[in-house]
Amino acid sequence: MHLAPTNRIPRLFAALACFAVFAAIAALLVLQWPPILKLDESISKWPQQVAADNQSLGSFFKWLGTFTGTRAQTVYTVIIAVLLLIKKQHRAAIWTIAVMVTVGIAIPLLKRVFERDRPQWSDPVVTLHNYSFPSGHAVGISAMASIAVVLSLLLVRKRGLRRTLIVGSVAFALLVGADRIFLGVHYFSDVIAGFALGTGIALLWLAIFDPNQKTIAEKHDPLPQANPAVRSGHVGVVLNPIKVEDPAKFKAMMETLAAEAGYDDVKWWHTTVEDTGHGMAREAIAAGVDVVVAVGGDGTIRAVCEELAESGVPVGIVPAGTGNLLARNLELPLYLRSAIDVALSGQDRAIDLVKISGDELESGVFLVMAGMGFDAAIMEGVNENFKDKVGWPAYVWSGLKGMMFPAIWVEISIDGGEFTRHHARTVVIGNVGYLQAGLPLLPNASIDDGEVDVVLLHPKRFVSWVPLAARILTQSERSDDLVMRKRGRSVVVRAEQKAPRQIDGDPIGPGKEIRAESAHGVLLVRVPR
Repeated sequence: MHLAPTNRIPRLFAALACFAVFAAIAALLVLQWPPILKLDESISKWPQQVAADNQSLGSFFKWLGTFTGTRAQTVYTVIIAVLLLIKKQHRAAIWTIAVMVTVGIAIPLLKRVFERDRPQWSDPVVTLHNYSFPSGHAVGISAMASIAVVLSLLLVRKRGLRRTLIVGSVAFALLVGADRIFLGVHYFSDVIAGFALGTGIALLWLAIFDPNQKTIAEKHDPLPQANPAVRSGHVGVVLNPIKVEDPAKFKAMMETLAAEAGYDDVKWWHTTVEDTGHGMAREAIAAGVDVVVAVGGDGTIRAVCEELAESGVPVGIVPAGTGNLLARNLELPLYLRSAIDVALSGQDRAIDLVKISGDELESGVFLVMAGMGFDAAIMEGVNENFKDKVGWPAYVWSGLKGMMFPAIWVEISIDGGEFTRHHARTVVIGNVGYLQAGLPLLPNASIDDGEVDVVLLHPKRFVSWVPLAARILTQSERSDDLVMRKRGRSVVVRAEQKAPRQIDGDPIGPGKEIRAESAHGVLLVRVPR
């Protein structure tokens, strides 16, 4: 999903509409308009009495008020800003801080301007002595809900999760508004005006300052071309259409960013069930494009990269799958707009592919890792519907179900040497070092060193997973029967009996053998500058 940076005028008008609602309520209160005063009294009386009569309910609302007050909102703002900075979303962090600083300045100032007294009750749940209009909680929480909505649109790719965050943020803001009325510390109009003001401030800053990161083309001069005469000005896109929620909007975003990056046009190819990207990539090369942007999951990325190897045409990766392990190991952005930006305007890096073959297996390549045994059984055991809904935790659940996958006897040969015999629950051959959630399974692996790394895991009992996990998390280089490490330019793994196999997270069927050989520096990949 993408928050379009060009909608400043509509955002400004929306902000002005919110401010108009606030100003109208404020004017009616200053004029002591009887209908609004009567409405405040009629709406506020019953909730306050309910909270006063129900100690548990009153305690809940007092707790909620404490943890959504000015100090709490300040802490939440700092946490959000720090997380955004860690994720290199600097402009979103600045926008978030600007919104909440404006809120912090506006609330006490406006309370002083209007000087509306707090509601008075015969049996108060909470007694406050400062002014009532507007509700500071309502202003702050509506601004924070607006921030949550914007950040969800900006950074969250999965539609279901994004909708959940947006609906949850709005619902929580409404709950906090109700809290102020049930506690009897604000009138209904204080809360509604606060909602309008907080939302208006967020929209105003959205019109003034774009939280989207600036593109590489905006920040940097174009990189020098090795041979400018052969530059065509064309971008080729190989798209798995089921991996983007709105192909038309994605196409518009791609073409806009390509134009900003100096490309003349974008040529499109869609993958099919029969062809995950091989034929499309070959056609893109034949069309003479300057870069091929692969958009999809690990399978699409692998197919495109296999065809682009040794072609001299760089590949830009827009990860749209569940694993996205290559993108994570290359530190490519996972946010859609940022990923497209790097694919179009990043710098080229030469990386290795790994050629793979085996019994009952067509020759191919992998980019991340291949495996035999437990890890492949995890991939086979993942429920696809569950994976689509929750993402990588589906692999964790599958792994927990299969932790005692039986060990297998294997023989391993490195660089054509003698075979050595081992007992292992899983054998992983890696071109990169890190799995999901940053798990350093092969911490010494490098995607451009011309070698593959091998790890054999053999927890003999269920409790053996504990020291094994400790060894992996601490990146221990110790090699023994529990965790054994090997490396070389090529490796052959032979099992005594058929075992599950996988490449780049995709099951490839059971077999007895995997042969892998590093192809050093044959692929150009766009990476951040």
